[in-house]
Amino acid sequence: MGRALAGLPSVDEVLRTDRGRGCVARFGHTQTVAMVRARLDALRAGLRDGPAPDRAEAAAQVAQEAEAALMARDATRMVRVFNLTGTVLHTNLGRALYAPEAVEAANRAMRYPLALEYDLETGRRGQRDDAVCALVAELTGAEDACLVNNNASAVLLVLAALGAGRETVVSRGELIEIGGSFRMPAIMEAAGTRLREVGTTNRTHLKDYRAAIGPQTALLMKVHTSNYRVQGFTRETTVAELAPLAREAGLPLIDDLGSGTLVDLSQWGLARERTVQDALGEGADLVTFSGDKLLGGPQAGFITGRRDLVRACASHPIKRAVRLDKVRLAALEATLKLYRDPDRLAERLPTLAAFARPLAELRALAGALAPRLAEALGRAVEIVDTSSQIGSGALPLETIPSVALRLPAPGGEADRLAAAFRRLPIPVIGRVEGGALLFDLRCLDDAEAFLGQLGALEAGPC
Repeated sequence: MGRALAGLPSVDEVLRTDRGRGCVARFGHTQTVAMVRARLDALRAGLRDGPAPDRAEAAAQVAQEAEAALMARDATRMVRVFNLTGTVLHTNLGRALYAPEAVEAANRAMRYPLALEYDLETGRRGQRDDAVCALVAELTGAEDACLVNNNASAVLLVLAALGAGRETVVSRGELIEIGGSFRMPAIMEAAGTRLREVGTTNRTHLKDYRAAIGPQTALLMKVHTSNYRVQGFTRETTVAELAPLAREAGLPLIDDLGSGTLVDLSQWGLARERTVQDALGEGADLVTFSGDKLLGGPQAGFITGRRDLVRACASHPIKRAVRLDKVRLAALEATLKLYRDPDRLAERLPTLAAFARPLAELRALAGALAPRLAEALGRAVEIVDTSSQIGSGALPLETIPSVALRLPAPGGEADRLAAAFRRLPIPVIGRVEGGALLFDLRCLDDAEAFLGQLGALEAGPC
């Protein structure tokens, strides 16, 4: 053992190799030394009595192993992927893509100081939300607006500011659970308001709300069911029906739209979804909704409606805990400005562009890609009609006709093939369905990058 250990290189010898110097330049001296020592310890533990290793070769080996370990540790998990799942607003893949104007605004906010909480006219401290809130009011017709981190935060803040210590009346059929097991009753409990359920899972009448109102009632609340629908023998009490009751009782009516949209989606062939303007026009006092779903912007939560109620929310201590940072505020402002030009919105907003992408364009893309993909894989590739979905709880029963590349793969081969595509430099995420791997092309916006990396596919799983 002694003779073998005598052949081990020193840390300094490893650092003087080309790879060692490269590691120091890239990762810094401290990290590199720590990793080299760890690799030397592992090499030492594996040595047995025998001839001493060549010091130069051992130094090169340790440097190579240290470099590989440092690179693996430094690799980001937030890698770009191709979303070919058929779900446009895929929660696990980041939901809405930023418009170029929003990307530019976010980059500017990251690189330079900006008037975030500074009033350039008075030279005094200002409010960070003011510019964006004015835009929201302009676009929706609301008296005022308040911005927070996401829609769950918006609901939490509204309930805490207006309903803490008292009851909030909600239909039993609207006590939703959203992604990540976050449940409306749990959010209400965290906000300090007491849940008062009315009606049944499938039917809730105006009389149920009326009967629940008492001295402890603080709010009436409607909740968008987001990622499910109750069908069949059903009855839902609408905001328009609830608004007169809320006025009569002197109670605020809250409408949680969940995803939320500012435009009529039917013009792009989707089912019509109630807009924020609809909710306010029907009599909701406050409307909450998201920024990174149908709106097509960064993650954010909006509270819009009556000025006195909005300001009560904005002055609550929770507001600071869930406020937006400068980067997302900048991106959100740029996104909302696009809505001033509704005629060109689908050209400029990536989310709407994906929804509105013509089938003829997708079929032409599939025709160009299929033979090249088949050649790279050495297997048949079919062009099939399929359906995309909106995603992120928006319009859960609605689909959009789309086109996919289908790679038949019987047995468990489809899963192995999908894993091979996930290991590409830009991972490709499709969906396994009916004994095949499907690539829905609705969200593919860089076909050359997709094709250009096919040579890196591992032959084994294919």
